[in-house]
Amino acid sequence: MDDADSHPVSAQTMASRGVVRGILMLLGAEFSFALATVFVKLITSSSKVPAIELSLFRFAAGFLLVAVYVAATGKTLVPANKKFVVLRSLFNTFAVIFFFMGIQFSTVTKVNILNMTYPLFVFMLAPIINREKTTPAYFLYLLLAMAGVYFVVVPDASGLFGSGINPGDMLGLASGIVAGFAITTLREARKYDESYIILFYLMGFGTVVNLMFAAPFFVVPRGTVLVYCIAATALSVLGQLFITYGYRYINAADGALVSTSRILFAILMGAIILSETMTARIISGGAMILVSLVCVGGIGGMLRRVILQINQRFATETQRAQRKIKNER
Repeated sequence: MDDADSHPVSAQTMASRGVVRGILMLLGAEFSFALATVFVKLITSSSKVPAIELSLFRFAAGFLLVAVYVAATGKTLVPANKKFVVLRSLFNTFAVIFFFMGIQFSTVTKVNILNMTYPLFVFMLAPIINREKTTPAYFLYLLLAMAGVYFVVVPDASGLFGSGINPGDMLGLASGIVAGFAITTLREARKYDESYIILFYLMGFGTVVNLMFAAPFFVVPRGTVLVYCIAATALSVLGQLFITYGYRYINAADGALVSTSRILFAILMGAIILSETMTARIISGGAMILVSLVCVGGIGGMLRRVILQINQRFATETQRAQRKIKNER
């Protein structure tokens, strides 16, 4: 077989590997985020280190990395659209704070499930903030998800305002709602500014806000707790890196669908590592939320888009190979 025959096969293989690489990176990101919450729970349940302090470590580490990148490259830090950079920083900061505090007062399983409702709110907010059309079916999916939230948050059939509702669960749901605003403003911010600018101000703003809240309750971590703090921070940063590079190979809609895997990771980690109780209501509610997210993302559409991406990459690589062979001749 000559070179001309072998190039298309290798090109198609490379295209397929690119999409698979993107999916694996996003799976790695969600695994890292879920495992980070396990360490957050271990820290807050075994020491006096509060969740807000762990949120501070996350933003501070992120700010340090972005600052080093900006200093090394000498890039500008002047945003083209200050409004959406500020809004992104504000919403994301409080989404993370609510999320970490939810972990402290509730379980890893429940708070991750509730936080993962954010794609539904993204679709609900898209017509308002992003001026994108949505379909009536999304409201049905939202109702299904809200039914799932009810099952997760309310421990029994005593009613929505029963005394058994955990404040940590409400914080988890709040983190999902606020994260919906954070994602919609991020999508607008990216139309005007590069990711490093958005991240720089996000991490800087988050560090300052978390420092203000954490300062009165700051506890210096030591021993095993310090190791857990480093692990939680490192996993959070690693997850962010996986997401950043993963989205180079897969589009946002499919990426959001892959991200629902965090629900499964959180359930498994919570049960295996933390021995968290899994009731029929939590499992049922989690299943409802997961189904609604899959319906919004469209598993069938994802498969079609992945195949299309592979074919497009294959066609591009084939054309490059043919031009190379032609030039060599």
